[in-house]
Amino acid sequence: MAHRVTVFTFISESRMEQVDTERRSRLLALKLRALIREHLGLSGDPDGRVEVFAPGAAFITNDAVWLLIDGNAARALGGVLAWGTKFELPIHLVVENDSGLLARRAALFDVDITVWHADERVLLPALAEPHLPTTQAKPEHLAFTELIQSSGADALVEHGIVVGEVRGLEMCRVVDDVVSGVARLEVGMGVNDREAFAMVHGELPTEQALRNVIDAVAIHREPGANVHPFNQFGAERMHRWRALQDPTSIGFSRLDPVDPPVKRTNLKDAVPCAAIGSTDSGNLSAAVFVHGVDLDVVPFAVDTASRLGIDEVTIVARRQDITPSIERLANMASVFVRFAFISSPTA
Repeated sequence: MAHRVTVFTFISESRMEQVDTERRSRLLALKLRALIREHLGLSGDPDGRVEVFAPGAAFITNDAVWLLIDGNAARALGGVLAWGTKFELPIHLVVENDSGLLARRAALFDVDITVWHADERVLLPALAEPHLPTTQAKPEHLAFTELIQSSGADALVEHGIVVGEVRGLEMCRVVDDVVSGVARLEVGMGVNDREAFAMVHGELPTEQALRNVIDAVAIHREPGANVHPFNQFGAERMHRWRALQDPTSIGFSRLDPVDPPVKRTNLKDAVPCAAIGSTDSGNLSAAVFVHGVDLDVVPFAVDTASRLGIDEVTIVARRQDITPSIERLANMASVFVRFAFISSPTA
């Protein structure tokens, strides 16, 4: 009697992810070639070769580098410049979102780069979007700054939003009630945390609730503190807070926080923050703080200087976070970029 044997092959999760990534990469390469073909009016695929490009797809012709970004492109320019310039050819960057932001930042580098917005099968020249206008905080929101400061936090205004930070970590924010429209101070880190805090501790007076939170957070933002979520979030803003206490530590004689060129959308994501002041040599300079290796810190930094209307920016980071690629990007910028290194630990 014959027996049927069924053999099951198990593929690891990591292998499945690799297969999916490779398949996605091939599809993106096909898409990019089709866009180039349509844009150049060719009857067949353009001559050239596909290159592996992690953020999307790359196609190299005899006279250009074509790059397609897959997904969110807002912080892709640093990687594009670091990777694309090695071919010493004009770069054509194709994106489906944030093309105006990228066009504005690309113009701040001495690199032959064109940003295109992909609209279905058509490539449209990206138009550089203007900088965000300065937004003033509402007087009724500013009225909470005394309460924030008396509770032991630093009151800051960023793009018109009044917040309270504990050594760089936002722990309260002034918002308008969605029903009454009346301004109120919410305690917590991020909208979900603020909502949860209100549900659990809603009976506490705002000042007492804020003091309790500040006391709980501050000990974890001290130098040498053990690893804790409170010192893993907002490390770059903690670097800025320390520099504000002692501007000379980064080569400044005066330093004040300033709005970044784009608004933060998520407090838990590591995004550079900014300040402005006078260097020891008397120059007016922006200061951009970063934690971790971030190729896009240079486009962010020069965009910050551009918004402030100045031609010098200082990138403040730990020495190990400034790679040769970042230094090379700084040399491509149309404004003067210098580095200031900090030795303070993460916490």
